[in-house]
Amino acid sequence: MSDELTYGEIYAPIYEEYTNLQGKVAEVDETVAFLERFCSGGSALELGIGDGRVAVPLSERGAKVEGIDNSSSMLKLLAKRTDLITAWQGDIAHFRSEQRYSVVYCVYFTFTLLFTREAQIACLRSAADALSHDGVVVIELGVPGLDPLVGGRQTTKARLVDHENTILNVAVHDPLKQNLVSTLVWFSGTSVRRLPQRVRYVYHQELDTMAECVGLELAERWGDWARGAFTERSDRHVSVYRRRSS
Repeated sequence: MSDELTYGEIYAPIYEEYTNLQGKVAEVDETVAFLERFCSGGSALELGIGDGRVAVPLSERGAKVEGIDNSSSMLKLLAKRTDLITAWQGDIAHFRSEQRYSVVYCVYFTFTLLFTREAQIACLRSAADALSHDGVVVIELGVPGLDPLVGGRQTTKARLVDHENTILNVAVHDPLKQNLVSTLVWFSGTSVRRLPQRVRYVYHQELDTMAECVGLELAERWGDWARGAFTERSDRHVSVYRRRSS
């Protein structure tokens, strides 16, 4: 079982507010436009569909979107937004579908909630098996920052500060397993919320290698959903994989 389940149950009550503060709601149009070019007139499967932040507008552009999420609370949020998307509760690391999709995608940092390398490879394998002949897998990941990790096992970082909110991230780092066990502490007005999470960070080169293990190869890599260049200064990447040509 992955930490997506725990994450979803904890974050569901505040997910829309939190993703809005993180700028994820503002970039939805760019995300959807990026994905639409791969599934226009076809079908899409979102891994970790959540409340449908991306899936709903993508379906409104004509794509047939389905989704998987471990969290029943997240799926309830999705059901409140639309009844046009088929979604089921399951583990994104180990799933099977009779349907074949033009694009299987995983956004934000959902992929890193799979807490072991084995689970991450299993997710890529499941995604590859669900592709149509010309289908693609699209993964959005952050680029791990070395500076706060090399210096020690524990880090504290301000994630957001504005006139109403302060969000701090306190994390313990296990460099051998590439794990971060962290707690977000969110101060808003007079309220304080504590949001624990666990991730396994992945460098883009490692992601390429894991994809190759399941028969995929890198087709495109961008620095953001607007297809900006991926450079040494990028803090994330959007990577597109196709079946490896024989």
